[in-house]
Amino acid sequence: MSESMQLVDRVLSILEELCVSKDPLGPTRLSEKLGLSKSTVYRLLNALTSRGYAEKTDDGTYRLGCRLLELMGTHINSLELIAEARPYLSSITADLNLTAHLGILDRDEVIYIEKLDAVPTGYLSQQVGFRVPAFCSSLGKCLLAGLSGQELTEALERCRFSAYTKNTIPNRQELSRHLRQVRMQGWAMDNCEYAEDRRCVAAPIYDYRGDVIAAISASGTIVRLPDDRIPKVVITVKQAAECISQRLGYFGQ
Repeated sequence: MSESMQLVDRVLSILEELCVSKDPLGPTRLSEKLGLSKSTVYRLLNALTSRGYAEKTDDGTYRLGCRLLELMGTHINSLELIAEARPYLSSITADLNLTAHLGILDRDEVIYIEKLDAVPTGYLSQQVGFRVPAFCSSLGKCLLAGLSGQELTEALERCRFSAYTKNTIPNRQELSRHLRQVRMQGWAMDNCEYAEDRRCVAAPIYDYRGDVIAAISASGTIVRLPDDRIPKVVITVKQAAECISQRLGYFGQ
């Protein structure tokens, strides 16, 4: 076993012991159960604690942290979100003959978690699991506009504002103004800002608490999504987002 694989194996072994134990465990007990040196266990526990996967108690023992539960909750919620959104993605594709996407925010990036193509495309940015910068994505703009306070500040500070095309938003000030407009109108557009000759219209999805948790979009080339089609696409995408939000327990302000 390689050194890196051995390290991963040890970390997972510690997590498994913390998961199954009814009581918190100390480094000595863990080292005995796993056959590892106490110094190795202590070092790995410190790394897990710093990331929230383990918590140190007042008596120096350790228990499972909240981070693992948070990740599992996010995964379960994503599965529910995809299941609820899929019929509406299908409707967007059928009604508009455009590619439909579902995305979530991870720091300053959007992750595509589902998509349906009207026609097969070779665009890598349309593949499930692909990440794109949020500041030049219609999905990302909706998700950023849903943040407030420190979360929004931190997200904006991470944005690198690379000039992908001549239409890319150039700086934080311009993006902040743009996000205010997105909040007011309830939808966002990527007008060839990440890829030349490609447009995308998106609307936010809310959960039962009224928090923006995802966004849905319709995209295509300028030929497939010309200026005169934008109003219809906006209406269709917003209606789909509203229906999904209602399915998740959101019924407006």
